[in-house]
Amino acid sequence: MLSIDPASMSERENYKFLIGSIIPRPIAFVTSISKDGVLNGAPFSYFNIVSSNPPMISLSIQRSAGGQKDTARNITESKQFVVHMVDEHNVEKINKTAANLPPNQSEIELADLTSVDSVKISVPGVKEAKIRMECVLEHSLELGGLDSPGCDLMIGRVVHFHIENDIYENGRINPRGLAAVSRLAGNNYAKIGEVFEIERPK
Repeated sequence: MLSIDPASMSERENYKFLIGSIIPRPIAFVTSISKDGVLNGAPFSYFNIVSSNPPMISLSIQRSAGGQKDTARNITESKQFVVHMVDEHNVEKINKTAANLPPNQSEIELADLTSVDSVKISVPGVKEAKIRMECVLEHSLELGGLDSPGCDLMIGRVVHFHIENDIYENGRINPRGLAAVSRLAGNNYAKIGEVFEIERPK
């Protein structure tokens, strides 16, 4: 087995180890609004649950050349954002939003997504997602980097859920109906494959 000290590796080499090892990763499609009123949308796979009481999620947004990405800057300024689950039906459109656009251009328009008003926050979501979560910023941390922060870790508290009727059954979300896709390494994604059950010990 290889034994490697990450301090001896470049950032890119560590990145490849991490994204190739920690799989599959759920994908959050995040909408946010700039101070100029531009609706921004971007996908992130450094994303997961933090807590269910209260419901909170984490979103790690890697910096580019030391600078905050539009999503991180917008969330820091407005304290609001919407997280959508990426699925088999919307992944092609969501992938288009990963393009590098100037801050005054909306990825939502580029990908031909449909904005929809939120209930409790001012940031709209998009209609094409089967699940979306309206979030307010609970905590924001600058992490990593030797000379300057390498990422912005956002902890969002979910203040409203939107779930498509057809996938919500008996208080549970049907994973097949959601058909969420996950991120692997490179240009690779994965669908939900075989589902198996193991009973947890008492």
